[in-house]
Amino acid sequence: MKEYQLIKIKNQFPENSLKNIKKHCHQELENLKGLIKKNTSIAIGVGSRGIDNLEIVVKEVVDFVKEKEANPFIIPAMGSNGGATSEGQEEVLAGYGITEKRVGAPIRSSMETVEISSGINTHRIYMDKHAFESDGVILINKIKPHTDFHSTYESGLVKMAVIGLGKEPGAEAIHKFGVFGLTNLIPESAKTIFNTGKILAGIGLVENAYDKTMMVKAIPGTEIIEEELKLINIARANRPKLPVDNIDVLIIDEMGKNISGVGVDTNIIGRIKIYGQPEPENPKIKSVIMGDLTDESFGNATGVGLADIISRKLYDKIDLKKTYKNIATSSFLERGKIPFVAENDREAFELALRNCGTSTLGEERIIRIKNTLHLDVLYISEAILNEIKDNPQIEPTEEKINLFDSDKTLYPF
Repeated sequence: MKEYQLIKIKNQFPENSLKNIKKHCHQELENLKGLIKKNTSIAIGVGSRGIDNLEIVVKEVVDFVKEKEANPFIIPAMGSNGGATSEGQEEVLAGYGITEKRVGAPIRSSMETVEISSGINTHRIYMDKHAFESDGVILINKIKPHTDFHSTYESGLVKMAVIGLGKEPGAEAIHKFGVFGLTNLIPESAKTIFNTGKILAGIGLVENAYDKTMMVKAIPGTEIIEEELKLINIARANRPKLPVDNIDVLIIDEMGKNISGVGVDTNIIGRIKIYGQPEPENPKIKSVIMGDLTDESFGNATGVGLADIISRKLYDKIDLKKTYKNIATSSFLERGKIPFVAENDREAFELALRNCGTSTLGEERIIRIKNTLHLDVLYISEAILNEIKDNPQIEPTEEKINLFDSDKTLYPF
């Protein structure tokens, strides 16, 4: 049986992460001290994405609100994620360490909403009932390029205010308009939401190419729409990418909701699969393999349709009810289609190679990554190494690995 080997490389990005998150949070939160009034109830909105230092940031916000003699509580601000149930959304938060015991504030998880649409809106706008009945809301979210669309506002506090706080009906109200809803109606809806005065502030987090916190920004609610534009540009400038644009086979060891809302970062793999939305020019990948679903996804395999081939291991972890609920809300059905299911990792790889039409041994252009968040360590084929060996950002190692063990399973990354 032929052995397939890849070469380990280190993809070096600027190391600009914050070294003391608590200190930076404390300094930033002082900008909000005049906004929190004594004896008020403050809802702290937390989403469903994996965010570096999330638990630390949430606890710092909770402690800050308590210092001002107000009463904080946590609400899930995640649209229809978590299976669109209050229990499921609370479970998602717990997976990130966001529990009353760990952050010091109770969790109030509900799918109930209040409609706050004004007569001028062409669509309905909703807000979580607990948030609406509070004295004010502080949102916490990572700001980054979105995996569905590119526009003025992408993934961040503005979108969280509209879709995250809007729960299932808020998400459906936007997604039923497709890409137009995401690019045009989110900003319009956000203005209505911010005009209620309910959003006291947002904590915007920006991560570097190593998926580490590089910026914490506490923004008064009246300034979020303006300030997020600056933060998204910083996030774009610091996002990672694969070292080449033309790839025969990309092996992604794991996908999941804690990695991206659609399981993988579409900006990394160059696939969007949304009707009416142009596909990215680069990278061009002939075959994408996804090997596993993270435990933090709780069976939600939204984005599995971006792959060409998946392993039986991943397939067996899929909770179709949760996945289809998420896909139906987004209305991007292509992303929920089940790809070819290979019985093991080796079968998936050999099928992917055949699908590429590369016949000359040694010319296969192969990259293996752990997931689309972590691109600092990769395994690549000789053909790709020969192309990038003079790139100062790339540090080749002497380490070569066999791809598969005797059970036809990928060796641990």
